[in-house]
Amino acid sequence: MPNDIRTKAIVLRRTNFGEADRIINFLTEQGVVACIAKGVRKEKSKLAGSVELFTLSEITVHEGRNNKLGVLTSAKMLEHYQNIVYKLPELELASTIMKKIAAVAENSTGPEYFDLLKQVLAALNAGVNPELVETWFWFNFARVGGEQINLVRDVSGAKLDPFLSYVWDATESALCERRGGNVSAKEIKLMRLMLASDLKTTSRVSDVASSLPTLLYIAKTINKQ
Repeated sequence: MPNDIRTKAIVLRRTNFGEADRIINFLTEQGVVACIAKGVRKEKSKLAGSVELFTLSEITVHEGRNNKLGVLTSAKMLEHYQNIVYKLPELELASTIMKKIAAVAENSTGPEYFDLLKQVLAALNAGVNPELVETWFWFNFARVGGEQINLVRDVSGAKLDPFLSYVWDATESALCERRGGNVSAKEIKLMRLMLASDLKTTSRVSDVASSLPTLLYIAKTINKQ
């Protein structure tokens, strides 16, 4: 139908409405789609299982007119990231990331935020180290938002030297040479990898645990967290 939207979607937020309905905000490859799922809270609703949190579904929404909400007409579950709800660190991290994306994705019309969230949920569900997931997310969340990190030259303009150590200058969003600094060639390579590769590829790299606290601090300061 001309007024129907069919797309893959992840639930960002659900709000009970009336006696049995819910207003659902989905994140899709085209941005955020808000709609009403009629009767979804009823025991025998066919939509219920496909609109749970931490679920990737294919949905069809009949668009509303005159600024009215669209109506969810069908939903087919593609992936359910059920393991997340059984571990508190993963659950808290996933919830935080979803809220952060929901706050900025309203004005987005591209697939970038959808892709970030899908990768994060899949990794947490598969048991990838939450600290690695969080670090990768913050670096790439900044990248999608247009924040640049200089991994070629230091604050003085000198090319980064693999034999020197550095510290992070949050004001300049760049590295500053310092003897005994906590950023070495290893950390620089990991940051470059995270910004150039998907989360699944990044998670295959060994011996990253010792670098994660430093990298997570840098990633958060870029996002002013």
